[in-house]
Amino acid sequence: MADVTKFISGIANFQQQHFGENPELASTLLSGQKPQALLIGCCDSRVDPALLTDSAPGDLFILRNIANLVPPYSKSDDYHGVSSSIEYAVCFLEVSDIIVLGHSNCGGIGALMDSAKGEKVGEFIGKWVSIAASARDKVLTEMPQEEKEKQTRACEKEAILVSLKNLMTFPWVKERVAKGQLSVHGWYYNMGTGQLRYYNPLTGEFEILVERYSPGQKTTEEEQAITEK
Repeated sequence: MADVTKFISGIANFQQQHFGENPELASTLLSGQKPQALLIGCCDSRVDPALLTDSAPGDLFILRNIANLVPPYSKSDDYHGVSSSIEYAVCFLEVSDIIVLGHSNCGGIGALMDSAKGEKVGEFIGKWVSIAASARDKVLTEMPQEEKEKQTRACEKEAILVSLKNLMTFPWVKERVAKGQLSVHGWYYNMGTGQLRYYNPLTGEFEILVERYSPGQKTTEEEQAITEK
């Protein structure tokens, strides 16, 4: 059996950092949560939204699932884990932003691409990722001769657009966006370079939001300090 000691030590380190060194945080969090954004990310263990965004406890309401997908609005009697999380964040916590964070090398999107060849993936995964079947079909139609890796990278981005589109089928999301009370964002993180892109609806492209890291690159804090001098 694997040793979970490092996770236990991690809790102790977290306690010291966020409670021992910052006792005000504990009392603030106990009074309730008021996150700015709902972040819909992938379950992938390599892409932790809180770590990637350097967020503190209480900053983000995070929803993670296979391939960061949002199903369309439905009032069926099924269990709706994703939809209930969106409802809670928007209607009860009243977040001002929803971020759909996709990423490169996504296993869920890889499974979606494989399903085009009739391959069955798991008992539940195949059905789940089929939410983005239209993204897969678009890529295969527009890029039939490209290598599988390039097709998959393109599908990862197209799947983000499917989730953004499906978000707008939720009436209370659509209403708040129309009133300017809620903004919806599509982000794509390159796990190999650290680069972050965002979907620009005006150009229809994923444009650079944060450049890839390079040695000697100044942090945001360092650049701000230089500017203030």
